[in-house]
Amino acid sequence: MSHFSALLAGIIFGMGLVLAGMTDPDKVLAFLTLNQYWDPSLIFVLGTALIVTFVGYRLVGMRATPLFDGEFHAPLATTIDTRLLAGASIFGVGWGVAGFCPGPALVGLMTFDPRAAVFLIAFTLGVLVYERWFSLPSGLERSKPRTADG
Repeated sequence: MSHFSALLAGIIFGMGLVLAGMTDPDKVLAFLTLNQYWDPSLIFVLGTALIVTFVGYRLVGMRATPLFDGEFHAPLATTIDTRLLAGASIFGVGWGVAGFCPGPALVGLMTFDPRAAVFLIAFTLGVLVYERWFSLPSGLERSKPRTADG
């Protein structure tokens, strides 16, 4: 059932990206570029995402276990450090240059957008470089299960 719920969530997410225009890198770049062509419409997408996330975390916080898994998987790291800031900066620069982030790029790939294919190749190479040189030492878990007692 967890695979089905993940598939369903992915389909809904992808449909939302398409409806919001987030799969069009030109629209994203028009939002990110503060000039006479600035398109503020994606502010509504970001605002909606914040509201959904806020409500979702409140609802999840009321449960001892998830609906379709045996435990919650929370990140280990809880601090804002150089590594997090560097990764966020690289992500932001990539988004600003390409107009894609991974989710919309996958949707773009399904519509045969060659820009999405180029982005995903570069993204995959970046992930491989990270995994090769900057990943956590073996034996450390990337997430810890959250139980009812915290």
